Amino acid sequence: MKNALIDQYKGLFAIDRNLDRLNKGIELLTYLNPLNSEKEKQKFYASKFTEGPKFRYPKRNFNAFKLQQGLFLNNLEEIQDDDIRALYQSIIYYYSNVLQCSDVIGEKRKFFYNSLRLYGAPKERDVQNAKFIIHFKNHHQEDPKIYSANDAIAYFEKFVKGYDFQMNIKLSNSIAADAMVSNKLQTLFVKKNARFSSNQLKTLANHEIGVHMVTTFNGINQPLKIFSNGFPKNVETQEGLAVFSEYMSGALTLDRLKTLAYRVIAADSLTDGYDFADTFDLLHNQYKLDRDKAYIITLRVHRGGGFTKDFLYLTGLKKVYDYYIKHQDLSVFLTGKVSLEHQSSIMRMLDLGLVHNPIHLTQSYNHNYNTNKTIDFILENLR
Repeated sequence: MKNALIDQYKGLFAIDRNLDRLNKGIELLTYLNPLNSEKEKQKFYASKFTEGPKFRYPKRNFNAFKLQQGLFLNNLEEIQDDDIRALYQSIIYYYSNVLQCSDVIGEKRKFFYNSLRLYGAPKERDVQNAKFIIHFKNHHQEDPKIYSANDAIAYFEKFVKGYDFQMNIKLSNSIAADAMVSNKLQTLFVKKNARFSSNQLKTLANHEIGVHMVTTFNGINQPLKIFSNGFPKNVETQEGLAVFSEYMSGALTLDRLKTLAYRVIAADSLTDGYDFADTFDLLHNQYKLDRDKAYIITLRVHRGGGFTKDFLYLTGLKKVYDYYIKHQDLSVFLTGKVSLEHQSSIMRMLDLGLVHNPIHLTQSYNHNYNTNKTIDFILENLR
């Protein structure tokens, strides 16, 4: 049956395989995590928050010009279906933008403008949503961070037993977040010197494994490689699904929502021309975030030269929440690294047999364990 499908859509599968070959190893976040973030943090603190960090990044081992040339040599006329051809055209431009972004990491102006092309920038509505969340008073103390990185690995190893896939879990000294998934390596990286609270472990497990790993392995199992390599705007949908998984598991707290809101504020400051020290000052001195929280949010937004992706966690959450309220079933978006905007294309490919229903499903979506009425009120009233 599979060979018959490939024969029927020979041109489509040839282009899909070629895009996969060209896209191998190009994962933006792999190159974007500073190698010296801890050292530069101490220097920044010692300067009394005035001298912005000078980050070093992993060496890129690809020729962006040749890869981009290869992308645009694909003859899309070989794809007979108009809708699928239009999807692949947008995917080629998306992969080209990812390449351009990866190739100029550390070149401030160039990287920033490429980031804008990939992710956009917060709109006034997004900033107002962030401020709406921030104004809520948090009456609960944060859980103490009593668990080490090795404790976290043990927790994640136990959590993943609930899923039917094998993943790698490794310690890392060079990631900006406390934990992150590499789609290419099917690996969950845990920050070596990080400390974790009980609820944070639950949050990360449902976010990183429950969605990012689920869509990684579902994407690998699809006949078409674009489901593994990613659709345009998949980041907003993926992060929205992942934070919604936190919500459905009962792990999403007001403090976590505020962190996502501060990321919007930080990304907005970047687009307003703030440098690293200015954004840190905004978060630490004006919004009264403690210095370590303010630093990591600032680092995430200013790495590479200006990375606007972080505002999409909140916009993605709102879109996924609204979709769920109306339609309930989110499984179509678990088929791989896909986006809400391309739902009709996915459904069409399902009908044609070009896409399989997801093998792995996010377990938290089966039950709504959220009991926090404040979180419900906020999500219902975001614009």
